[in-house]
Amino acid sequence: MNTPGTALRSRNPRTARTPAPAPAAAPAGRQADGMAVASFVLGLVGLLAMNLLLGPASIVLATLALRRGTTRPGRARLGLVLGVADLVVLACLVSADQTWSWSIG
Repeated sequence: MNTPGTALRSRNPRTARTPAPAPAAAPAGRQADGMAVASFVLGLVGLLAMNLLLGPASIVLATLALRRGTTRPGRARLGLVLGVADLVVLACLVSADQTWSWSIG
């Protein structure tokens, strides 16, 4: 006899159910969208601090997001532009002050 809450099990191997495969961690589209947003944020923060690290990271994430077919291509392109702007700001700082960071005062 079955107790409530238990499923009936078939003794016939042809009708026995196999467990469904585990779902993927995240769909590729969501990962690409996350990369586009991360690229934008890193590029924006990189204009103010750590442009040596955040600029290239923004460029790489934007490129990966665009290649994976993000649903937010505008945000990925903006992250790409901000990443390049980070490196341009860094080049201007190095050529003007011979420094790798912002200096106030």
